[in-house]
Amino acid sequence: MFIPLMSDQINEGYVILITGLLIVFSALVILAMFFKYGLPLLLYVYKIITKGKDKKISEIKVEADKDFTGEIAAAIGASIHMYLGEQHDHESGILTIKQVKKTYSPWSSKIYGMQNRF
Repeated sequence: MFIPLMSDQINEGYVILITGLLIVFSALVILAMFFKYGLPLLLYVYKIITKGKDKKISEIKVEADKDFTGEIAAAIGASIHMYLGEQHDHESGILTIKQVKKTYSPWSSKIYGMQNRF
């Protein structure tokens, strides 16, 4: 009677093992197919929807703002410098370690845990 029980448990373990392996490897195959075929298709559809030409960086013209002067750039740079400087406290690198002595507590005493059985 014990042997068929063991056999059922072993067979059940193999079923769980094979099912788990099939799930994992099928998910990996589906992901590989999606990244190989699905993403290029989605990018092509996105390109059709947006109808934008592919521009290279060298083709993009930079337009200068006439109102942006050096004084504005200096004010922005100074404010960023002050903001980043206030984020960190300047502390000394000296560590002080003080030993703390624990006070006596009867709750942690092992004497009260002993019992006399006479």
